[in-house]
Amino acid sequence: MAGSSYFYKDVLPFLAMVTSECTNVVLNVLFKAATLQGLSYQVFTAYSYAVSTLVLLPLAFIFGRTTGLPTLEWSLLYRIFLLGMLGYLSTICGYKGIEYSSPTLASAVSNLTPAFTFILAVIFRMEQLALRRASTLVKVVGTVVSISGALVVVLYEGPTLISISSQSPSLSLRFSLGSSQTNWVIGGLLIALEYLLVSIWYIVQTQVMKMYPSEIIVVFLYNLCGTIISAPVSLMAEANMSDWRLKPDIALVAIVYSGFSLTFATVVHSWGLRLKGPVYISIFKPLSIAIAAAMGVIFLGDALYLGSVVGAVIISIGFYAVLWGKAGEEEEEMCEDCGFGSLGPSWNGKTPLLQRYKVEGM
Repeated sequence: MAGSSYFYKDVLPFLAMVTSECTNVVLNVLFKAATLQGLSYQVFTAYSYAVSTLVLLPLAFIFGRTTGLPTLEWSLLYRIFLLGMLGYLSTICGYKGIEYSSPTLASAVSNLTPAFTFILAVIFRMEQLALRRASTLVKVVGTVVSISGALVVVLYEGPTLISISSQSPSLSLRFSLGSSQTNWVIGGLLIALEYLLVSIWYIVQTQVMKMYPSEIIVVFLYNLCGTIISAPVSLMAEANMSDWRLKPDIALVAIVYSGFSLTFATVVHSWGLRLKGPVYISIFKPLSIAIAAAMGVIFLGDALYLGSVVGAVIISIGFYAVLWGKAGEEEEEMCEDCGFGSLGPSWNGKTPLLQRYKVEGM
């Protein structure tokens, strides 16, 4: 029983988040390839939301009928609409930023998400900044270490460890060769804004999941709101209907993949936010740069550099620290819920644990 609980609360969220980050990296690469063939980011966004909504429609119908859920009130619906607005704006900023720069830069800038989310979670009192607790300090240090490891991957190349003779040009890096330095900076700023909005999305979504604990229904309504928002805006931005015609090429593959991958990622994030909170979800963002480097070696024939290996090791250490700190906080909260809230002072030597039990027993 304890083993199944550990798998559901710790192992499964970890595996789901890693898979989600892998799908996100692939999506960024496919999107960049599609835009190079003329696909508009506005058209791509509108189609992605529409496909995601259609994918979830039958599941939402099934879960809505078979699960005893609270009533959808206006206080919940306006929050979901806010999620749709935040999601649309962040998606537009992100895709436009990638169009100006590259998926590699997007993976690098995503490392700001844990810092953004942690600050917002503290402001909205979703996370306790009890610096006297060892678990909190470890979580803060682990966040910084993970971000630092991702920056090492980006900024330090180092000597080549693995080189493939038939090396093909890297999609993630060669995409940016035609971009000017100005476009690169603009792209970086847009991507940074994207992940600030993503952090706000995590905070609002955590509140929504507490009010309505059904990932499928909430994500369906979120995608529906995203479709309602993106469709008219995209039609006004891209009035030429020839831009909306799809052909059996990389653009169609990217749109179909985005619909399924965004559905999967949003459901996983919503479930993880309800189970673990916003900081736990955001800490997986630095993993994307390591995933991008690994995919470059395996699928694109890129060389593997020492900086990528060192950065991946540092990221792993940061991950372990954050997960350990989060587990420690959960244990402390369980102790407090069980009536052992004074364990902390007893560890400080003020009241011996055995002596306190003897006094309570008397």
